[in-house]
Amino acid sequence: MKKVILSIAAGSAFLVSCGPKSTAVTGPKYTASEQLVQGKTIFENSCSRCHKLPDPAKHDDQGWIKTLSRMAPKAKLSDDQHQMVYDYLISVNKK
Repeated sequence: MKKVILSIAAGSAFLVSCGPKSTAVTGPKYTASEQLVQGKTIFENSCSRCHKLPDPAKHDDQGWIKTLSRMAPKAKLSDDQHQMVYDYLISVNKK
């Protein structure tokens, strides 16, 4: 029993040490052109620091939710920035 409690505590400490996660995006929020332009700028400036920019058509809406949930914390995006990037990417896909 003691080992179980210790392993649960160690696992919890590991999860906490992984750092904050960005709030999950569940769908579009920003639709104003100024916010979409800001999302594009954040996407171009933040994502290109570490890798080549992916084509917005690479993923559908759900694919971008999964990808951005993984990448936004690495790019140190705030929840609003995460949402704006998502909204920009899906707006480009719908054109």
